Amino acid sequence: MREIVISGSIAYDYLMRFPGRFTEYLIPEQLHQVSLSFLVEDMTKHWGGVAANIAYTMALLGTRPKLMGTVGRDFGDYRMWLEQAGVDCSTVREIPEVFTASFFVNTDLDNNQIASFYGGAMSRARDFKLADIYDGTPDLVVISPNDPVAMMNLAEECRERDIRFIYDPSQQVPRLDGGALRTGMEGAYLMTVNAYESELICEKTGMTLDDLRNEIEVLVITRGKHGSEIYQNGDIIHVPAFPAKNIKDPTGGGDAYRAGLLCGMLYDLPIEVSGLMGSLCATYVLENNGTQSHRFNVDEFVTRYRAHFDDHDLLDCLKQGADHTE
Repeated sequence: MREIVISGSIAYDYLMRFPGRFTEYLIPEQLHQVSLSFLVEDMTKHWGGVAANIAYTMALLGTRPKLMGTVGRDFGDYRMWLEQAGVDCSTVREIPEVFTASFFVNTDLDNNQIASFYGGAMSRARDFKLADIYDGTPDLVVISPNDPVAMMNLAEECRERDIRFIYDPSQQVPRLDGGALRTGMEGAYLMTVNAYESELICEKTGMTLDDLRNEIEVLVITRGKHGSEIYQNGDIIHVPAFPAKNIKDPTGGGDAYRAGLLCGMLYDLPIEVSGLMGSLCATYVLENNGTQSHRFNVDEFVTRYRAHFDDHDLLDCLKQGADHTE
């Protein structure tokens, strides 16, 4: 199987539930001076971070991704969890004088979210190149949200070394300026963002959606319950969302989608099948609280996929791959 490196944030997630609607407390005339406090009814702590979330779900699908990122002195139990799941943490670097990054998100009754992110050890990611921590040359590198300088540096390293890479700025889109976004996507094989992020990128860079499609070989835009759109070779492929048994929390759904999509790409599956794999992975996350609380094995995944869509037996390769990693 091809080798993939997933770079980006590795963090602890603090997930909270607000038993009301944020919109009921926002006064349009006072948006220039917002000062609000929401009393939440519960809070749970989970392992998270975009790169770690992607790597975890890819491991459930039978792959062994390399996780690249910086963590703090409190990473011990998290490392053990990821390695037991099948994630290769040999490319993770620990910064003992700081704590691991932390993500705080509050979700209301309409699944609207207000979130904050503390960088912690993530801010040191800029100190490491891929060549510093990995002797080989991976087939694919994913540049997901991380320290902004680290993201730019890794994109440049991939271009210099002619390594195929995927640009996934997602949560860092609001922080990155237009120049940084243009530089990051330059030379990328694929870029994946959600609908809001795609509009924000266009606004910041002055580009149109057509410009993005021409710049990137494969452009993926996720649209929540409306599925996703994949733009490739002038075509638009509409990928539906998988029906969920129940929805507990939307946090991490996009990361899981990327994991399924990437796994399909590693196996050279058609982009439609890869997109549907992403949709199913996202549904598993929506049905649980936490971004790494979902569980499934390859047989269960394939069975559930085939209950809704015909893969023409293409997903048999997942079973064969899982057998080789056991």
